[in-house]
Amino acid sequence: MKMNLPNKLTIMRMIMIPFFMFIIMFPIFGDVWSRLVAAALFGITALTDMLDGKIARKYNLITDFGKFLDPVADKLMTIGGYIAILTTLAGDRTYFVIFAWATFVVILRELAVTSLRMIVAKGASVVIAAAYLGKVKTVSQIICILIMILEPVFFCGTFIATYHVLSYVSMAFMVFMTIWSGIDYLRAYWPLINPEK
Repeated sequence: MKMNLPNKLTIMRMIMIPFFMFIIMFPIFGDVWSRLVAAALFGITALTDMLDGKIARKYNLITDFGKFLDPVADKLMTIGGYIAILTTLAGDRTYFVIFAWATFVVILRELAVTSLRMIVAKGASVVIAAAYLGKVKTVSQIICILIMILEPVFFCGTFIATYHVLSYVSMAFMVFMTIWSGIDYLRAYWPLINPEK
């Protein structure tokens, strides 16, 4: 099957995610270098997320295949990142539990919005485009993952790393944007859902 460039970038993003997860879960280069490599890999993966949409819109390369696969790749990227990071937090139970709940909120929001998209698409001729809040939510999730990976590297032995200051701040903002953008989607498209059908 011949694919255009945006779809190739989406496929590449999906292929890179397991490698990123593996390096986080199994720090084969040592903790510091594994985190740096994983952060670089995740950064490139996130960059493809931005590029494929821009290229598809600019050159009118939007396809049904891309509309299906791009959101799947986005969710794999963030949820895969959270799962990988969770495996590294077992030594700090409080940190682990807080981030586990944050991950639960992310997964709940993504399931709710994805289900809403499916129902609306089936029942009406409406396409739910990525809203501004949804884009900010995605950026906040990417930033949170990168900070949680790199905080122990750049702030090792300091108050910031010991008490996960930047991680907690980015996590709180990410959870806030995740909930806000989810509510925004539900509020906008709830009237299109008929409870009798």
